[in-house]
Parts: sequence; C-alpha cells; structure tokens
Amino acid sequence: MACMRCIVSGRVQGVWFRETTRRKALELGLTGQALNLRDGTVEVIACGEEQALQALQEWLWTGSPLSRVDDVRCGSLARPVWYSGFHTG
Repeated sequence: MACMRCIVSGRVQGVWFRETTRRKALELGLTGQALNLRDGTVEVIACGEEQALQALQEWLWTGSPLSRVDDVRCGSLARPVWYSGFHTG
C-alpha cells in the first residue's frame, strides 16, 4: 500500500469537489481524506494500490462538474497513513 498527498487549486471549494473526490476514491478502493485549506485549495490524502492512486491523481484534474481545476501537485507520503473509509473535513 502507498499513500499520496495532493494539493488541488482553482475553484475547488464550495463546488462539491471534496464529496465528488470522496466518491471517486471509494470507487477506486482508496482510503483517505479531502480537506479545505485556508488558502482556498483542497488537500487530498489517499492510500491504496499504486494504479488506483494514479487514476485518482489523473481524475483530480477533472473534479466536480462545478469546479475549475488550475493545478494539481502530488507527492508520495514516506509512511502509510491508516484511514477507515474516505472522509471530507
């Protein structure tokens, strides 16, 4: 199992981005969380199989129907984080 942390910027708050991300992550079998950050970005931490993580990373560029994604920056987490399900904060 691997984990990644992504910061998504653009119009990603108040447009159902986190909930849509949660649904996609669960569809891919991932665990983790999506949180609004104070600077207007969304932080996504996801854990699971590498292929599923790659699929989520690519999907983040699409986001929810009302969002506009300008940038997605992802990196691996050195240690896995254990989550039960996928949460929005």
